Amino acid sequence: MRLVGDERVVAGPYRVAHLAARCVGRVTTVAADLLRDRGTDPGEVSVDLRHAAESFRSERHLLVNGAPVGDLWAPLSGDYRAADGWLRLHCNYPHHEAAVRSVLGDDVAAAVARRPATEVVDAVLAAGGAAAALMSPAAWADHPQGRAVAAEPLVAVERIGDGPLRPLPPASRPLAGIRVLDLTHVIAGPVCGRTLAAHGASVLHVGAEHLPVMRPVWVDTSFGKRSTWLDLRDASQAEVLRSLWSDADVMIQSYRPDSLAARGFGPADAPEGTVLVSLSAYGHSGPWRGRRGFDSLLQLATGIAHRGDGAPVPLPAQALDHGTGWLAASGVMTALRRRAVEGGTWHVRVSLARTARLLDSLGWIDSVEDLSPVDGYCDEVDGPLGRVRYLRVPGGLPGAPPRWDWGPGVAGGDLAEW
Repeated sequence: MRLVGDERVVAGPYRVAHLAARCVGRVTTVAADLLRDRGTDPGEVSVDLRHAAESFRSERHLLVNGAPVGDLWAPLSGDYRAADGWLRLHCNYPHHEAAVRSVLGDDVAAAVARRPATEVVDAVLAAGGAAAALMSPAAWADHPQGRAVAAEPLVAVERIGDGPLRPLPPASRPLAGIRVLDLTHVIAGPVCGRTLAAHGASVLHVGAEHLPVMRPVWVDTSFGKRSTWLDLRDASQAEVLRSLWSDADVMIQSYRPDSLAARGFGPADAPEGTVLVSLSAYGHSGPWRGRRGFDSLLQLATGIAHRGDGAPVPLPAQALDHGTGWLAASGVMTALRRRAVEGGTWHVRVSLARTARLLDSLGWIDSVEDLSPVDGYCDEVDGPLGRVRYLRVPGGLPGAPPRWDWGPGVAGGDLAEW
């Protein structure tokens, strides 16, 4: 793999551009292997470091009819000083904001300031909200959850059942003919589905009309996908999903561990010969495996945002989300290659916490923000939403350059069928 450019293009100290290039390169390399397996010469794989880094904040470059889609953060989301440290509240969804207000009232900052950080976090989580206290890297490493995550692989690709060999026929794109069910939300899972679509997969995103969405993120991660709505509380609609799964190659899910399994859509229920992908926030083992989490919260909990006694310092991108999505896509491609020669049913597992450990292991670098235009990495497409400006897919694959065949459509606007 050939790297192009300098990684010092986003504000330091963490090596976010290097992480992005590593994740993009991992996917593009496996895509090249798949393409070669399918009889097409992939050419030399390359990664443009600036392009990869900007792809980790692709939502910032999105314009619809010349204007941003909306605010990424709700007014109440943010870092707060507690009586003994710092914490972050994630209130981008209405029910999470309601949980915070039920615990802290209307003057949230004042209420937080009177109480210990972990006490506030525990109360918010118990009320159904999302929060995390700032920890130092050393404290996280010594925490039971930090130790559990350290023992997990970066990308777990595990055979969980039998299944016939499914060799991939000749094709001009790595994932041509592969069907992917995308049951994900926020950033990491949708990025995985978007990445698979860029390499030729047929991706059907399944959401529910009653669930809230972060519109800027939804639009940004919907390229190359179709979108439908199914309410799994309705037995007949759950059966539709089960039928779709039986005809799919891959299903991606990013709900909290065991949530979908309780509805009959877990590893034990996977149709023979399919690949199931599970993305989680805090990892797949340990006492916090079921804890509600988002990228901005994980940055505090894992010590990434820790700078001594000062306020938390965020990364210049939602790098844990984006990185985890790309790593999940690499796991899918690896599982499909193995299925082609070994058969089997497969389970891919990744987590934001484990991606944070990878980023931390890369060390620090002195870097400043590259403020030059990104126009050379952008393109525009017309669609149901209007004229959409977007950042193209990173990763050089001359034999089958990654691309999205269409832009974002209307949420729930497609039929629940292949």
